[in-house]
Amino acid sequence: MPEIIWLIILAVCLISEIATLGLVTIWFAGGALVAFFVALVTDSLLIQMIVFFAVSLLLLFFTRPIAARFYNNKRTKTNVESLVGEYCKVTEEIDNFNGTGTVFLNGLEWTARSKSEEVIPLDTRVKVCAVDGVKVIVEKAENEGSAG
Repeated sequence: MPEIIWLIILAVCLISEIATLGLVTIWFAGGALVAFFVALVTDSLLIQMIVFFAVSLLLLFFTRPIAARFYNNKRTKTNVESLVGEYCKVTEEIDNFNGTGTVFLNGLEWTARSKSEEVIPLDTRVKVCAVDGVKVIVEKAENEGSAG
């Protein structure tokens, strides 16, 4: 009977890993698999649980970092923090007092505000200093001219 319980735990861990892709429950699935084989040999639930936890923790702490490195090596940054430091072009005058201003950045139009309180005219080249919600905070670029 304990063999079936270990198979159920194995299935739940695998389904959970498939649903989340978090590289956490897969290691517990490995522990459940080894505990299943131990359950075929011994009826001692204590030994089965010790094997389950030992194998799961060993897999988690020693192989997870290696697997995570290979799993995440081809991902590119997609979050907005990667926009900081980018240069862009003002497409609508930036005036914090009047709440106006847009820039064209990476093929998208963003609401923009000036880092300082100065008004930044149309077609000015600016640098993104921060992202605040759906707005970019910009400052004039040192080398003014057209932005790309």
